[in-house]
Amino acid sequence: MSMLGMKWKLHGTGKSIKPGHVVAPDERLAWPLTIGVGMQHVVAMFGATFLVPIITGMPPATTLFFSGIGTLLFLVITKGRVPSYLGSSFAFIAPIMASQQQFGVPGALGGVVLAGVALALIGAIVQKFGAGWINRLMPPIVTGAIVALIGLNLAPAAKMNFDAAPVTAVITLATIILVSVLFRGIVGRLSILVGVVVGYLVAMLRGEVSYEKMEAAAWIGLPHFQTPEFHVGVLGLFVPVVLVLVAENIGHVKSVAAMTGQNLDGVSGRALMADGAATVLAGIGGGSGTTTYAENIGVMAATKVYSTAAYWVAGVFAIVLSFSPKFGELIATVPPGVLGGAATMLYGMIGILGVKIWVQNKVNFSNPVNLTTAAVALIIGIADYTWTIGELTFTGIALGSAAALVIYHGMKAIAKVRGSVAEPEAEQAGLPPAVKAAVNAAAKRAQKKR
Repeated sequence: MSMLGMKWKLHGTGKSIKPGHVVAPDERLAWPLTIGVGMQHVVAMFGATFLVPIITGMPPATTLFFSGIGTLLFLVITKGRVPSYLGSSFAFIAPIMASQQQFGVPGALGGVVLAGVALALIGAIVQKFGAGWINRLMPPIVTGAIVALIGLNLAPAAKMNFDAAPVTAVITLATIILVSVLFRGIVGRLSILVGVVVGYLVAMLRGEVSYEKMEAAAWIGLPHFQTPEFHVGVLGLFVPVVLVLVAENIGHVKSVAAMTGQNLDGVSGRALMADGAATVLAGIGGGSGTTTYAENIGVMAATKVYSTAAYWVAGVFAIVLSFSPKFGELIATVPPGVLGGAATMLYGMIGILGVKIWVQNKVNFSNPVNLTTAAVALIIGIADYTWTIGELTFTGIALGSAAALVIYHGMKAIAKVRGSVAEPEAEQAGLPPAVKAAVNAAAKRAQKKR
């Protein structure tokens, strides 16, 4: 059991946590408390995980099933060292919707499988050689640009749903905004879920919800499984997603390491492989691609419980819920207006996460390499440029991601040969403007002397 990470020590008496202490991944509280925390993790991921299949037209129950299976698989592969729930990744929304238009749902699932395989292979390389090469390939300016353009590329989809029922959408969005600032702790962190619930109630009162499929569905039954088809044309849509999943996954591992005070660098490759394997399984059976969830980091920060036992409970609970077709159809009744209000916030949040990466890493936009990389990539992604070569169609996300990589590394190589860029890539924190100007001037003089 220890090889599977399922051998937990009881934390203290198992009934409380002392101030300044946390329940470590290899510890647990008493089982009633652990089960309660585990169910809380499922609630935390509900709002975000279900929005992906609802927006993309995938079966919610199937997505829930594979998120539970993926979570358990993740815990096994990482040997219980990394507490995490694997929910639906927003990065898959745009490529799934685009590929469905060309190749239908099976073609989109094929893209999910290919993305999972690529992610697992990257994880194997990271486990063997470390993650340093990823940081060199995708420095903060590139990673931030890719994450931002994926979120902003989805803006038209949010507007389309918003326009379908503007009143419901406005109320949903307003609720999300207010809950996030009115409440502390877990309620504030579940603002999207609360907003969706309030918006749904408004939609019911306005007659915008249909229960025909839910009433016809059985209480107990298997989720709807569907097999993938593979087309070369989906490669350009799904490759950029892999880069985002890598950034999300590594960021999650680092966050957990910081909160628990443990060094998890040695398991970062396993975490990527586990996420990749879970995404492959989801694609094979008809679910959405998975990723580690920030919502559940919020639950851990609020409860101080990092026990992987709680995640085993969460994974099992999610699987049990997925075997109720009626529950799945109930989730699928969420109307466009509610989706439009929630998506306005969600897609914008994805875009701002890219900006957050720039801010946290103090990216210096006085450096023309950084400025050009971000500027071109964002416009290509937001405007959704397309390029068709035979069966391959590259859309804004793929082209914007490629532009970020090519422009950054190309300009950096030329600038290094020519000695033409003196500004540092990161802001010089803590220095007054006058000192920064002096440092930059000295750097320019040094370049000229060469």
